[in-house]
Amino acid sequence: MLETQRERVPLDDDGELDTTLAFLAFARSCVLKKAGGLDEEQLRRRLVASDTTLLGLVQHLTDAERYWFGYTLAGDDRWGDVDFDMVVPEDRTAEQVLADYRAAIAESDANIAAAGGPEARTAQPVGDEQRTLRWVLAHMTGETVRHAGHADILRELIDGVTGR
Repeated sequence: MLETQRERVPLDDDGELDTTLAFLAFARSCVLKKAGGLDEEQLRRRLVASDTTLLGLVQHLTDAERYWFGYTLAGDDRWGDVDFDMVVPEDRTAEQVLADYRAAIAESDANIAAAGGPEARTAQPVGDEQRTLRWVLAHMTGETVRHAGHADILRELIDGVTGR
């Protein structure tokens, strides 16, 4: 029988931003939960033909948080040139990668709060025009949920643990 990490989806429904942030936080939590309790080798284990690993997904999402909420939304040039790579260098420990993701989430949340609301426009254009915070939140929630699904499959292949 498979072990499960299943938890209930958020029931927050007090407004557009409240609901959106609850689902983004839930998706982020699911990614971290999938990495929880595994050792360095398990987190780096390559189980599919691509270079995707659990640790690589976390590194990729860290870059995405910093690019979309740091650079695109807030205009912080430090994050304008990330590579979104899923190959984690050997000299970066799993602990460092996970701590970076948590730090990026905290930075993102601060940038979201500072933006002032869903209608706020990005500092950097996306394509040919600035987008709203609403758009960036939808994009990043979709990105995080998609990779949480990948992480769920990888975790099941590693040790049989399932659930969102």
